[in-house]
Amino acid sequence: MVRYRTVTVEEHDVFYREAGDRKNPTLLLLHGFPSSSHMFRDLIPLLADRFHLVAPDLPGFGFSDAPDRAQFSYTFDHLAKLIEGFTDAVGLDRYAIYVFDYGAPVGFRLAMARPERVMAIISQNGNAYEEGLSTGWNPIQAYWQEPNAANREALRFLLTPEATKWQYAHGVSDGTRVAPESYTLDSALLARPGNDEIQLDLFLDYANNVALYPKFHAYFAANQPPFLAVWGQHDPFFLPAGAEAFRRDNPNAEVYFFDTGHFALETHAGEIATAIRSFLDKRVSV
Repeated sequence: MVRYRTVTVEEHDVFYREAGDRKNPTLLLLHGFPSSSHMFRDLIPLLADRFHLVAPDLPGFGFSDAPDRAQFSYTFDHLAKLIEGFTDAVGLDRYAIYVFDYGAPVGFRLAMARPERVMAIISQNGNAYEEGLSTGWNPIQAYWQEPNAANREALRFLLTPEATKWQYAHGVSDGTRVAPESYTLDSALLARPGNDEIQLDLFLDYANNVALYPKFHAYFAANQPPFLAVWGQHDPFFLPAGAEAFRRDNPNAEVYFFDTGHFALETHAGEIATAIRSFLDKRVSV
C-alpha cells in the first residue's frame, strides 16, 4: 500500500510517497527532470514487500512547494541540503538511494555529506562522468559558457509539452508502453506560473554538477559503495559510456543496459525491480 504524505522542511512542504514496512531496508528514490515521484509509481509496488520505499518530490517539482525564486535558491547544492533535511524529518538513518537524472547530483551530494548513512547506490540514467553527456547537452552547455538572455531563451523549447513527450518516447521500441499520464502530468506542472524560470535556473546551475564530478569520483573510489547502474541504453542525454565509467572508480559496480530510453521505468520497471532485489539482497547487509 502506497501512502501519500507531506512534511515541512525549511518551512516548505515536501510531498512524498511511502510504502513498505519501516523495519525493512529503506530505499530513497530521487526523481529527475521534468518528473516527480510519480515516475516511481510502477516500481514501488514491485519492491514494497521487501523494502521500505520513500520517494520525495523536489521543490519546484511534482506536488512539493515551488517557492518563489526570490525566496528560494534553486541550485543543486540547495536541493541536496533540503533532501538531507527531509531524511532527518522523516527519520531515515540508513538507506540505499536510487538516483535518476537530476536525482543523481542531489543523491551523490547526500552520499558525500553522510557516507555512513548510504548503504548502496542505484543509478538509473543518473550521470557522473563527462563521457556520459551527449550532444543533447550542447544548448545547455552554451548557456553555461555564456549565461545571457539569448542563450536562456533558447532553452525554453525544452519546457514544451512536445519536448517532454519526446523525452519519454525517444529510444522506446514500443511507444504504446509509455503511459500518457506521465508526460501529461509533467507538462501540466511545468506550465505553472513561474515554473519555467525555476527550470531555467536549474539548467544553468547544472554546470556546478559537472564541476563536482571529480569529487563524486573521489567519493566512489574512497568509499566503494555497493553500486548498481541500470541504464536505458538509448537515452538521448546520458550515454551508456557514463554507466560504464562508474567501474573506473568503483570496480565492483554492476552495470546493466535495457533496450529503452531515458525514462526506463516506463517500459522496464519489472526488469529493473528484479535487478534491484538481486543486487540489494546480495550486496547489502542490514
